[in-house]
Amino acid sequence: MAQDAEIWIFGYGSLMWDPGFPYCAREPALLRGYHRAFCIYSQRYRGTPERPGLVLGLQPGGACRGIAYGIAPAERKAVFAYLHEREMQGDVYVQRPLPVTLVRQRRRVHAYAHITKCGHPQHTGPLPLLRIAELIDQGHGTRGPCAEYLANTVRHLDALGIKDGPMHTLLRHVEERRRAS
Repeated sequence: MAQDAEIWIFGYGSLMWDPGFPYCAREPALLRGYHRAFCIYSQRYRGTPERPGLVLGLQPGGACRGIAYGIAPAERKAVFAYLHEREMQGDVYVQRPLPVTLVRQRRRVHAYAHITKCGHPQHTGPLPLLRIAELIDQGHGTRGPCAEYLANTVRHLDALGIKDGPMHTLLRHVEERRRAS
C-alpha cells in the first residue's frame, strides 16, 4: 500500500491524530534536520489575539519523529487545497518537500512538511519554558484549548513509541499550572 503512494505529507503535531484528508498509507517517519517546538503564537485555532496560545512548528536542528501520510495522486489537488486552508492562512509556514525515512520500511521518500518561518511576526523566537507553559495554559481558540493540543500530541507520541522528552516536560509544567489555579 505505501509503495503505491507517490505524494507524502509529514505530520508532527495535530496532523498525527487529525489529518482531515484522505490517505492511502500512514507510516511512522523520521525527519532529520528539524525539531518540533511550540514556537508559533496562535490567535485563531488555539488562542485569540487578546490571549494567544501556541502551536507547533518545525525549527532547524535535531530530528523529529512523526507520521508520513501517503496521498493518492488523484487526491493531491484536494489535499493540498485543504492543507493550504488549514495550515497556511497566517503565512507562518513554508510548505516544502523534505527527505523523511519511513521507519518500518527503512525507506526514504520526500514528504511535504510545514516549516516555521523564523522571521514571521507569529514566530515566538526563544522563550523560557515557563512562559511557553503559561501561553499553552491560557490559550483557547476555535479548535479548543491549547493544553488539549499539547496533551493530544504527547498521547499520540506515546502511542507511536516516540520519546520526546521536551514535550513530556512541557506537559508536566502545564498540568502543574492548571492544578495550582
